[in-house]
Order: sequence, then C-alpha cells, then structure tokens
Amino acid sequence: MPHPSTLWIKNPQGILSDTDAGNGIVVRDNLIIELVPCGAQPTTAYTEVFDAANHVLTPGLVNTHHHFYQTLTRAWGPAANAPLFPWLQNLYRVWARLTPQALDAAVRVALAELLLSGCTTAADHHYLFPAGMDESIDIEVAAVRDFGMRATLTRGSMTLGEDDGGLPPQSTVQELDVVLADSQRLIEAYHEPGEGATIQIALAPCSPFSVTTQAMSESARLAGHYGVRLHTHLAETLDEEEFCLSRFGLRPLDYLDSVGWLGAHTWLGHGIHFNDAEIRQLGAAGTAVTHCATSNMRLSSGIARVLELEQAGVPVGLGVDGSASNDGSNMILEARQALYLQRLRYGADVPVERALRWATEGSARVLGRRDIGRIAVGQQADLAFFKTDELRFSGSQDPLAALLLCGADKADRVMVAGRWRVLDGAIPGLDLPALIHEHRRHARALVDLSTPVIQYS
Repeated sequence: MPHPSTLWIKNPQGILSDTDAGNGIVVRDNLIIELVPCGAQPTTAYTEVFDAANHVLTPGLVNTHHHFYQTLTRAWGPAANAPLFPWLQNLYRVWARLTPQALDAAVRVALAELLLSGCTTAADHHYLFPAGMDESIDIEVAAVRDFGMRATLTRGSMTLGEDDGGLPPQSTVQELDVVLADSQRLIEAYHEPGEGATIQIALAPCSPFSVTTQAMSESARLAGHYGVRLHTHLAETLDEEEFCLSRFGLRPLDYLDSVGWLGAHTWLGHGIHFNDAEIRQLGAAGTAVTHCATSNMRLSSGIARVLELEQAGVPVGLGVDGSASNDGSNMILEARQALYLQRLRYGADVPVERALRWATEGSARVLGRRDIGRIAVGQQADLAFFKTDELRFSGSQDPLAALLLCGADKADRVMVAGRWRVLDGAIPGLDLPALIHEHRRHARALVDLSTPVIQYS
C-alpha cells in the first residue's frame, strides 16, 4: 500500500541535485525519500504527482545573515551614500525608536520577500533592544511560525555605547546581565536541536565596536553550556580593523580568538579583510563565513576572498544582510550578485553552480545544519521551483545557469518540510497589499527627518 502522503515531483526542466534526478524526486511527509534518474520511474509507491516540466528545481535557499527590522529603513536619504560607520551612526538614531508593532511588520515583510525568492531558512541577527523591545525575538518566532519557514534567530546585543567608546547611542545599549538572562530564556523556550528543527536560537553580540569584551566571552560561555551557535560581524571594514587595533591591540580575528570564539560553533558576517594566515586559521578552526555580496558593494566594504576561504576549509554561505544595506531580502538575486562579485575577483570561470551551492548547501553548513540545503535522500523536503518562461529567459539554454545569468528574481512555488508555502508566485493566505500598507505606515512613523545627520566626506 502506498503511504497516504507520497508525492512524485517529476520531470523537472532542471534540477540542482547531488546525483542524477533528471526525472524528479519523491517526497514523503517532510523528507526526500527517492531521486528518480532520467528515463526512470519511482521505485516507491506514490499517491500524488506534480509535473515540474516548466520548473527549475533547487534546494530551498538558505539565508545566513539578515537584520529583519531594517526593512523599515530601506533607501533612507541621509544614509544612502555612506560607508559603514557613518551609515550606522545615522541609522542608529532612527532604529532606537523601534516599536513591537513596527518590528512585527518589518519581520513579516522580510520573511515574505525571502520566501517569494525561494528562501526556506533564514538567520536573523537582531541586536537592537531599545526600551519596550524586550520581546523582540518572541515576535520573530511567531512570525516565522506563521509563514511556515525555518529560522535561526540570534539573540544579539550591544553593550558598548558612545559614552564608553563604542559606536551605538546609549539608548540602544543593554546591561550584560539583562542580555545573558534573556539569552538563556530564549534558548530554553524556543531552541530545537536536531534534524527538522523549525526554530533555532544562537547568541550574537553585534560587533567589536558595539559590545564589551566581557559580553563576547560570557556569550561564548553560555552558548557552550547550551550547545548553541555563536554569530557576529567581523572583518567587514578597515574601520573595524583600526578600531580593534586601537582598543584591543589586536586584529579582529585575534580578538575573536582571545574571547573564546574561534571554532566550528561560530559563523561570521562578512569576513572580508582576512590575510592569508587568518584564512588558514579560520579553516583550521572550522569557523564559517557569510558572504554578503550586495551589502558589501552597497557600503563599499570590499570583496570577500571566498574561493580562498573555501580552499582553506572554511564553510561559506550567503546572506542578504540588512535591508537597509542591500536594500532587499531576495536570496536568488543575492546568489547572482555573489557569482558576479567573485568573478570580478577570481575570473569568469567561477561556476554558476558553485554560487547556487553557496546559497544552499554552503549556507546550511554555515548554520550547522546537515538536514537542509541539498536535494538528496533523507534531506528535509525544502524546495524552490523557478519558472523560466519570462522574456528575460527567452533563448536561454541551460536552465540552472539561466537562474543566475538571466536574473531570476522570484520563485513560482516553494515547499518547506513537504508543505507548499508558495503557490503560483504567491503566499497562500497572506494579504500582501495590507502588509505593505501597514509596513509603510510604521516606516513613515519611524523615520523622523529631524534626526541629526552625521556628515561624512
């Protein structure tokens, strides 16, 4: 007797899989249970069929670095043409007025945009906890569950304000004991270890210029106790490097090592300015790096040495970064940007498939996940389906290459854990115009044009 819920996704136009799956895959409940080679039929009894002849099939895309709340401040004039430090100084004063209602709208906009771009798992780095925002991560958890996605939600923090030589204003800084107590609460309330997890929690002090050394070391201790991962920004700009040398007498990676962070339990946002010895050190430690191509170009931060990082054994994935430095949340477009930026560094022979794997298998490794990011037997049935019938694809020959080279920007269908979450390019049950209206209302209220502007040359 066939299982009551077994789906054959047959005859895809193209498929990014580990082995021959030219005639599709079989999904039972939440898992991929069979790859069907070209010209073959499933050996597993199935109850349903979806003909994917008009679709290019990839694993669900995995976003490893984001700041959901920043969707409220996209393309804000005073920060539109600034590098990282003045960009932050301008925006901190706006973000300090964040409210729970505004955050909820921001998170839902980010998740909707990600999901519609083929992303099934997202990591968010939320470090902003002004007064009244104590339940920020709880708000995110609820939204992720509503969308039926997976997420690694990081309890970020800022404990080093302007008064003590840091970058953020004091109104956005928290006491360390508050941060640690809330981190423990969130891990115990929400973290799901093991395969098939929907919500995972990680600890994520924001950056060397916004947290104290004690916050870094105590977060590492707490994460080790609970077996959760660590995340932070590192080696994003030369300004950060100068800050670390001035304040700690150490380069950013040496500072990271000094506070107990260098290891396979850590992933780093950006990771641009590492020298040869540091790349080898990262590889030996198994510390992962998130490449944020669009943000790095937008803020003129530099180009990460992705191929050298991978050659050294560093897990590398992709992140859209905050929607105030991207200024979007589109994972398939991020893969295209990553491909082109890395070709600018290394040459035109960087394969398209390699960039797609940064966005899938590589990103899953960055988050410590072995159950997502690949189309293989035993993997979670997290899948993205793209059509190539628009004008931009006319004349394209290689379906997988066309996704990036011709600029696919949306998925037609998306499946998470065997359940359809996007159908015909829309999220069932989501009133998108109403969400946009609510989001814009909060964005307007948040951005007060009387905010003092930090000048830059």
